Amino acid sequence: MSHTGEVSQPVQPGPYTPQSFGAAYGAPPPSAPSLPWSKAIGVTLAVFLVAGAIAGWAWQQFAPLAQYTVDENGGSLGEEQMTRVFGPDGTFVAIGFLTALVLGAALFWWLRDYGPWAVGIVVLGAALGSGVAWGVGMLLGHDPLEPRLEAAKPGDLLPAPLELHTWTPLAAWLVGAALATALIAATTWRAEPVATTSVSGASETSPQVK
Repeated sequence: MSHTGEVSQPVQPGPYTPQSFGAAYGAPPPSAPSLPWSKAIGVTLAVFLVAGAIAGWAWQQFAPLAQYTVDENGGSLGEEQMTRVFGPDGTFVAIGFLTALVLGAALFWWLRDYGPWAVGIVVLGAALGSGVAWGVGMLLGHDPLEPRLEAAKPGDLLPAPLELHTWTPLAAWLVGAALATALIAATTWRAEPVATTSVSGASETSPQVK
């Protein structure tokens, strides 16, 4: 009567294979990006350029402006109008943040398979959009007050010039784009899978005898 000894080999995990940027964020890695990297950058900047121009027009159209009352001494702001002085700043922040949040999320999701530089190009595009929005708004709506005061008569109401009183609102675009990329990364990230096959200590050290 013969005994045949069979030694069971423990299941060893395979060598670690680095995951692609897209796979680490929960999406199946494509065989190749749909566009060359240089064209993807161009598309991203072009999207933010157009969005910035539209946002600048919207800022000029919808920003509330304080009204100066003209008298013999020039122009003055009443107590109620003083509360509207920073209306353009708040409107610029709201438009810029929402625009960058939506576009940043869409573009980062599209660029996620191009590598970590996708974050940088989205934020750079947001900075471009912010500058374009400010420039377009100022071009369309900034009307200096002094010449209008000189030509006005007592009792006239003159809207204040469209302008930003600080440079802080320009950062709203960057905050929106950065928040969008952070949210997508946090909600789609998948941990590296671990081995689910457990091997007992006895099977690793002792052969099975039949």
